[in-house]
This record gives sequence, C-alpha cells and structure tokens, in this order.
Amino acid sequence: MSNDKPRQQGRVGMMPGSVVFTGQKRVEEVTISLICYDEHKLIEEHNITLERALELYQEGCVNWINVNGLHDTAIVERLGKRFDLHPLVQEDIVMTEQRPKVEYYDDYLYLTMRMLESENGKAKRGLVSDQLSLILNPGIVLTFQEHPGDVFDPVRERLRNSVGRIRRLGTDYLAYALIDVLVDTYFVILESYGEEAEGLEDELLKDPSPVVLQKVTGMKRELLFLRKAVWPLRELLSSLQRDESPLISETVRTFLRDAYDHAIQVIDTVETLRDILSGLHDFYLSSVSFKMNEVMQLLTIVGAIFIPLSFLVGVFGMNFAFMPELQWRYSYLVFWLVVVTIVSAQIWFFKSRKWL
Repeated sequence: MSNDKPRQQGRVGMMPGSVVFTGQKRVEEVTISLICYDEHKLIEEHNITLERALELYQEGCVNWINVNGLHDTAIVERLGKRFDLHPLVQEDIVMTEQRPKVEYYDDYLYLTMRMLESENGKAKRGLVSDQLSLILNPGIVLTFQEHPGDVFDPVRERLRNSVGRIRRLGTDYLAYALIDVLVDTYFVILESYGEEAEGLEDELLKDPSPVVLQKVTGMKRELLFLRKAVWPLRELLSSLQRDESPLISETVRTFLRDAYDHAIQVIDTVETLRDILSGLHDFYLSSVSFKMNEVMQLLTIVGAIFIPLSFLVGVFGMNFAFMPELQWRYSYLVFWLVVVTIVSAQIWFFKSRKWL
C-alpha cells in the first residue's frame, strides 16, 4: 500500500480555494491526453501540451482531457479558468487525500474517487492508491490523476473500436464508463485477495508461524484501506442516480444503478474477506494457545511422574545411620521395581484419562 503522506502542514492558515499540491513531491513532467469523438469520428492524442489539448477541443463532440500529475498546479488553474471551475474544486483536485464524493455545481459535477491497483498484479505486494478527480460538463469530461498510468485502457479501446453505445451517447455515459471500470478493478483486486486468503488458510493449517500472521495482518490493513475507498463510492453512486441533475440522462441513470449494485457487491466481498481474515487471525491464536497447552501438559505429566520418584530418592538419600533397607541384599532391585510400578501406574492412569 502506498505510504505517501499528504503534506497538509503547509496549508495551515491559507485562504480557502488556494491551489496547493499536498501529495508527494515529484519532478516528472505532467502529461496530458485528449480524446475527442462523436458517432462518426475520433481524435486521440497523447503526451501533448495543454495548449494543444485546448486547440483540439471541439464543440458539439464529447471531449475527454486527462491530466497525469497534479504537482504542476498551474495546469489545474488554467483548466479551471478555461472551464470556469470553482476555486474550491481546484483546491480539492490537488489535495490528494480526498474522500470519494460528488459535488453539484450549476453547470458541472465534481467527483473524486480512489483508483486502486495491485502492484505487479498481486495483492500480496500491496495496493497502489491514486486519487482520481472527474469533472462532468455537458461538452467535456476532465480527469485528473495523481500518477501516470490508469485502468481506463478498456474504455479507450471501446472508443477506438466504436464498441457498444459509448460513441453514440454523451459525456455522462463516458463518466459512467470510467466509474464502471474503476469499480470492476476492485473486483480484480478482491479476487487476488481471495486467492491469497485461501493460501494463507492452507499455510496456517500446516504451520501457524508468525510470518503467516504478519501476512494476515497486512491483508487486513489493506482491506481496511479498500473499504474506506468503496464505502463513500457507494454514497456517490447513490447520489448520482437519485438526484435530479440535468447533466445525467435517464438512460445513464439506469447504468449507474448497475454500477451501484457492483459497489454493494464489492463492499460485501470486502466484509466477507475481512471476516475470513479475522477468523484466520483467531485460528492462529488458538493454534498457538493449543500448542502451548500441549507443551504445558507434557511438562506437567513429566513433573507428576518424577514427584514420587524424587520423594523416594529423597528418603533413601538421607544420612541416617540405621536404615535397615540399605543393608538388605535386594534393596536396589526392589527400589527399581517400585519405581517401575509407580511410573507404569501413572502412565496407565494418564492414558485412561486421555491425557496422553
């Protein structure tokens, strides 16, 4: 899971609406891509300047401008000025620890979500978290990502190949498609977590070691992080399909209900996995306690066997001058017969009680 911490200290006392980047300090260049399309044509360019993106922008088409990187706040401010974005929206875009939410303005919607990916496609290597801000305008969708790279290649392929209704509908359907891919990515992550949880269960059954417990604890921590990203997303989708915004058509509201159902499924899966991991954690503690009890039981039995033997040795080890047994010829043999009898009787008793 990403360990980048927001740098909020520098914002203390600043005026609301100040566009100050709070994420991890970066030096790479911000990249911009644009896709402009309608039912009959598509223009797509990547790694272009903001001036080129605004030059390619066309009225009457669906325009999607994607910004990779938030550390160059001048780009956010220029886009905010060009599309009349509220200063508080610009401020939220560059604050990289926003809670998923939707805000309604007169002529656009502002959405922020968490885009999660598994490093190298494996949940056990941790989650990469990226804040995604989305502006839904009648003529354009603006997306702002914290890091380069995203999960939206399936949407781009559908646009290039004109698959389905995506080229025939407007910006609201494009926004839905991006949200839908985001939610589907959660399913992929949870599937990998489920497979790893099964492996951890097998490991615990074979050898409940502290290493396995550490893996279980790490997965629980990452699932908690995932839960914090998905729960507010459910509220966001519920708000989009419930509120009467002219920016979202009835057709798209139907699809948003499906995305909402998927978000509920993700939440249920997260809760199920958390319960499974909690069970594995309890199973580990029970296994350790059981092993400790077995060791203590064995030590107790050994101690119980040697207590009467120690008594006999102590008695016959006393330095009294007159102990007739010590002068008897068969004393040593009788002593060992008594010892064997006592030990045998104790072992029989322990087995009869199923303590051995």
